[in-house]
Amino acid sequence: MKKIKITQVRSAIDKPLRQKRSLEALGLRKMHQTVEHEATPQILGIVNAISHLVTVEEI
Repeated sequence: MKKIKITQVRSAIDKPLRQKRSLEALGLRKMHQTVEHEATPQILGIVNAISHLVTVEEI
């Protein structure tokens, strides 16, 4: 399965609680933190919902 690298590039301050929870679900706690996940439909759906807060790279 493909892996993706997700980096938080915008702050979650003043964002809806649902978007903050999505960042936490991905394991992102701080700005410019990077995590790696498998590219499952569930992960891609979360990333799509908060695409304005993160950048995504395929590994």
